[in-house]
Amino acid sequence: MPSPSSPHLLCTDAPLTPPLSPKPAHSPEDIATAQECIHTEHTHPHDSKTVSQIPPDIMDVDVEPIEADSPVNPAPRPHRLLEDEKVHLQRSGINLSDFEVRGTLGTGTFGKVLLVRHRGSQANNQNYFAMKVLRKTEIVRLRQVEHVNAERYILSRVHHPFVVDLFATFQDSLNVYMLMSYVPGGELFTHLRRAQRFSPDVTRFYLATIILALKYLHSFNIIYRDLKPENLLLDSRGYLRLTDFGFAKIVDDRTWTLCGTPEYLAPEIIQSDGHGKAADWWACGVLCYEMLVGYPPFFDESPYGIYEKILNGQIHWPRTMDRLSRDLIKAFLNPDRTKRLGNMIGGPQDILDHPWFRGVDWEALERREINAPIIPRTSSVDDTRHFLHLPLPAPEEIPGLTGQERNSTFQQRFDPIAYQFLEF
Repeated sequence: MPSPSSPHLLCTDAPLTPPLSPKPAHSPEDIATAQECIHTEHTHPHDSKTVSQIPPDIMDVDVEPIEADSPVNPAPRPHRLLEDEKVHLQRSGINLSDFEVRGTLGTGTFGKVLLVRHRGSQANNQNYFAMKVLRKTEIVRLRQVEHVNAERYILSRVHHPFVVDLFATFQDSLNVYMLMSYVPGGELFTHLRRAQRFSPDVTRFYLATIILALKYLHSFNIIYRDLKPENLLLDSRGYLRLTDFGFAKIVDDRTWTLCGTPEYLAPEIIQSDGHGKAADWWACGVLCYEMLVGYPPFFDESPYGIYEKILNGQIHWPRTMDRLSRDLIKAFLNPDRTKRLGNMIGGPQDILDHPWFRGVDWEALERREINAPIIPRTSSVDDTRHFLHLPLPAPEEIPGLTGQERNSTFQQRFDPIAYQFLEF
């Protein structure tokens, strides 16, 4: 979650860089949206970082192009349709008032994540959850309604060992709530900064789990679009769980939305050329470099400096980096999407077959049968040592959780803001 003083801003009322390719026109509505300059989440490698599972605060504006830059290939059919997947949310027998707040795990511009326990239950891992709380007025003001509803839609249907679970959703007069699995090990970001850099073997373990998660999501034509160490949580066994689906989107071919974290943006996003699954594989290359080196390959004092370096493709390669690691990263960071690893004719299988992953038992990894390199230390089921110690929210800020709710369900049903979150 970005701190209020985060130095990186992204305003969508102007091109990110001098036009290097035909740019789509912006509508008056887009320009109005673009006047909200929102903080991004990733900071300079040595900056302090706030822990959170809140969606990143950066504007995502759909902009349709006047004309495509090149002929568009027929949209690939997903391996399966997300709409056919069973919704696994609990819809009855559970209420907001059934939970008590035990701590604050993270906070951001329009929400926070709380540690909650189901009342009247025994103290075990199954009764502690992360409750994401998003203020409805801020969601509407920042034009994120579609994203929040999409996050709920996607998480309510996907199920994978390396993706955070969503169990139930609620709303009261002020907020929408998402009841999610509590992942006690904290962000990979924290562990990476503590270690400064990871060895190739440790990096291989984490990158392999991410690739399996993305391969699963891409089978539904879901692009994630916000891969970075802050959005990767370690569970009690040391396995990663992908969290924060605020930018996830079902895309059959390409989308022209402008969103992401500057250091991890693919060239096609910066140039408004339309992007799809290949943007996630680019981010894998950035993440692999950051885990091995300790900082991302493209960083600068300003976002525009970052974008310029991404488009120039100039990467500093430490002498200590082995040839295979360099080859893998270069394959991910190919500016030509048609030649980018993971996006060629072989799809994700090309990644699994890359020599850098030789010896990885992918099936055993997905079954979580391999010992993780880092096992987070916890002393109890509600241990929050791997998160920041933040104050609890005032009871009136979370009325549905604290019994302060005054509006009736009937009134909420016809509230114009509540009406935009009817699925919650």
